[in-house]
Amino acid sequence: MSFIRAVHESAGNGVVPGSAAPRPALSGAPLSWGLRLLLAVSAGIPVAALYYSQPMLGVMGASIGASDAAVGLIPTLTQLGYALGILLLAPLGDRFDRRRIIVIKAALLSGALLVGGMSPGLGLLLAMSLAVGLTATVAQDIVPAAATLAPERERGKVVGTVMTGLLLGILLSRVVSGVVAERFGWRAMFMLAAGSVALMGLAAWRGLPRFRPASTLSYGALLGSLATLWRQHGTLRRAALAQGLLSIGFSAFWSTLAVMLHGAPFHLGSAAAGAFGLAGAAGALGAPVAGRFSDRFGSEGVARLGAGLAAVSFAAMFALPWLEPNARLWLLAGSALGFDLGVQVSLVAHQTLIFGIDPAARSRLNAVLFVCMFIGMALGAASGSFVLAEWGWGAVTALATGSALAALVVRLFPRTRRAD
Repeated sequence: MSFIRAVHESAGNGVVPGSAAPRPALSGAPLSWGLRLLLAVSAGIPVAALYYSQPMLGVMGASIGASDAAVGLIPTLTQLGYALGILLLAPLGDRFDRRRIIVIKAALLSGALLVGGMSPGLGLLLAMSLAVGLTATVAQDIVPAAATLAPERERGKVVGTVMTGLLLGILLSRVVSGVVAERFGWRAMFMLAAGSVALMGLAAWRGLPRFRPASTLSYGALLGSLATLWRQHGTLRRAALAQGLLSIGFSAFWSTLAVMLHGAPFHLGSAAAGAFGLAGAAGALGAPVAGRFSDRFGSEGVARLGAGLAAVSFAAMFALPWLEPNARLWLLAGSALGFDLGVQVSLVAHQTLIFGIDPAARSRLNAVLFVCMFIGMALGAASGSFVLAEWGWGAVTALATGSALAALVVRLFPRTRRAD
């Protein structure tokens, strides 16, 4: 793979061309406010690239003469590329200097967005969509980097801050792209995204320290070790399973909300559905608080609290049929804030748990967690659309509530006897 070769070659002399003198990455000293901000922004900007296209699909299809079904492949390939990137590229963070990986991925992502914005037809745009997904996984290199840099006593707090940046990138990306595309066109959004990623990569090159490789395993052995980590660590299995279950309900809600709001009694457009993302963004701001609680009270209890909050917030939507339309909208917004907060609280707690398993395998542990999370997202989107079409919104509520309760059960399940 050319990406792996580029990382390997750049690691050969230990210096990125034009960079400052090597600085080792040592965990122990408190992280400065500026470094935390850099990590948070560096997580949010790349992951936002996954979602810019979604509100623009209509205008993109008309611009390049593609059908609705064909243009729908753009976000599909982007998400597929992201899942493959997590599985195939994220483990490299344990083998090579993470700063080099971050800079190389940022350069490739910026290039893919730039070419995508200049694509004359659907074929090249689809290829670049896959490339965007693969290289946007730079966000999954930032989180283990933050966990490595942070002293153990405040690891949860630092991870929570970085996850806030990542989650805000996800939740606000649709709002930004919708506004930019409406005023300046979809190609302008791709150009703007390419420029922002390039600036992020430059800032990371200048602002992040070097990271000592934590493993000497070959690439094949790194991938093979994912299954070994899964078998050996019950903490990882429980975290991945619980987060995957929470992701089912999360994705079922967001993938069907616009369809539900379009029908009676609301008759609202896509802009209104996108506005609910602001409620979710408010929930994401609770991630640093979750990190602090994990540091102070333990991540197990915080993960249970998050799953319980998500379950209660989903269950509250069972009251929708008995409310007036305006009251329904307020309840939906409140539920979105509550369950999004619960899902993000659990995610920060789960990351804090798994990062404590083996410092030399943090990138691979994070990869396993996020692969399971995205499997849950895919299952939620597919099952949510199906149950909405067959049985209505009440069935979506039941699906989301049931998956969150199942996640809570997983978190309450006693520890396995096998050492973690």
